[in-house]
Amino acid sequence: MDLMEYQGKELFRQLGIPVSDGRVALTPAEARAAAEELGGQTVVKAQVPTGGRGKAGGVKLAGNPDEAEALAKDILGLDINGHIVRTLWIEKASDIEKEYYLSVTFDRGEKKPLFMLTKEGGVDIEDVAENTPDKLARLHVDPLTGFRPFQARWLTFTAGITDPSEQKQVSSIIAKLHAGFSSLDAMLLEINPLIVTPDGEVKALDAKVTIDDNALYRHSDIAEMRDVEGDDPQERMARERDVTYVKLDGEVGILGNGAGLVMSTLDVVGQAGGKPANFCDLGGGAQADSVVAALEVITSDTGVRGILFNIFGGITRGDEVARGLLDALDRMSIDLPIVVRLDGTLAAEGRALLAEKAPGNVHVEATMLDAAARVVALSR
Repeated sequence: MDLMEYQGKELFRQLGIPVSDGRVALTPAEARAAAEELGGQTVVKAQVPTGGRGKAGGVKLAGNPDEAEALAKDILGLDINGHIVRTLWIEKASDIEKEYYLSVTFDRGEKKPLFMLTKEGGVDIEDVAENTPDKLARLHVDPLTGFRPFQARWLTFTAGITDPSEQKQVSSIIAKLHAGFSSLDAMLLEINPLIVTPDGEVKALDAKVTIDDNALYRHSDIAEMRDVEGDDPQERMARERDVTYVKLDGEVGILGNGAGLVMSTLDVVGQAGGKPANFCDLGGGAQADSVVAALEVITSDTGVRGILFNIFGGITRGDEVARGLLDALDRMSIDLPIVVRLDGTLAAEGRALLAEKAPGNVHVEATMLDAAARVVALSR
């Protein structure tokens, strides 16, 4: 779950990380009122869970409340990387002397939290890593031994931060980020830029926070921060139905049991010349209720022209899968072609049952490659 900047900054504030004062605004009038309350120059920031806001025109400096109101009118409704701006963060402008980059993320390869710190803040970290990797300090934290204060000092020294006051402040923020990374079940906590003011104060000018969806049951306050209106309609529907679903941009709807099998199905559909419209995982079973919920989500995407139902039966029996699919199709009307591939335990019995009782738009194939080729052809 990706949070918006103002939500991330509130979490940073709770962690004791210095942030700029600001107000949330939903309308130009609220933006004006916020600017009047904050006083002086303000920054009008689009609130969307994605990067590139500044490049897209979603971050503007306002000299007075009139300008803040006018800029709010321009930014509200802006499309930034597929996200429509519905919320603004009106922040008191900060004088900037230096810009750093600081983050902690989960390195799946090493299975450890990874800190990154560089004095090259305010730019894409990918550019720094590719073009000037020597300027990027990287440090893994072993979860068995935990975080140690010397690691923060090592990061600041390696990144080339030499001012003692800045070293102390950045080290403190690093320690607080690690505490937050653990306590919030975060996948990413990023500050870009981490600024130094002319007075020598170090504070977070931005906040990018990603929380592990699987841990949200432990953080009901954070779960309530989700921007439901800003979510993709199919993904929102899937979440409401407890369906594991990710929307893609193709024409072949994918439904399978097990994440690995579904990922393989995406590849095979591509190999057959098609484009997957989604990732949808039924999990270990294929009962009628779960099949109906998944098919409702998949068919709500108007770009879907065919559906590939791919099941490998281990503990799951092929004949039970076939009955679940038949029950589901009895309960809903689908005109799209559906190709079913069954393999594994009692797969032959399941295929025979579908061949005998399934509607005319259901086609049965024995192999994944044949099923992919069939659904791609029917989708055209």
